[in-house]
Amino acid sequence: MLDTAFPEVLMPHRYIKIAVTSAVLVLAFAGLLWSTLREGTEYYKDIKEVLPQRQAWEGKPLRLHGYVVPNSILRKPNSLEYRFKVQNDPPRLSRPPASEIVEASYEGIVPDTFKDEAEVTLQGRLTPSGFAVDRNGVVAKCPSKYEAASQSPGS
Repeated sequence: MLDTAFPEVLMPHRYIKIAVTSAVLVLAFAGLLWSTLREGTEYYKDIKEVLPQRQAWEGKPLRLHGYVVPNSILRKPNSLEYRFKVQNDPPRLSRPPASEIVEASYEGIVPDTFKDEAEVTLQGRLTPSGFAVDRNGVVAKCPSKYEAASQSPGS
């Protein structure tokens, strides 16, 4: 007589439990990662990358890298409101057209190193009127103590 009443189970219950638990954990991790990145994504861009597609970047959280345009820092008297302009390349290397300069507004305490020609990273959002910098959103790079020495003709 043939013994065909019950076919052999190929996967024991223990393996099924492990597979279901693993699938639940992977889905939970993927959902957590997606929800975190969806809200917290912030782009780090140079001015030359943002300005050609200005409208596409408006309203998105950005970290904008550039250099303070000389003689552009304006401070409202008796307040912490600043307006200044930022360009892509160091001012001593080039003088860009006005279409390649971003006007920025900031309210708060600026770092000691924030001055004309300073290399800055601004955190905030691009608006139709310029770049609105978040609180504590101005980071100015410290100038290097070690500049490349110019070669003298006799050396």
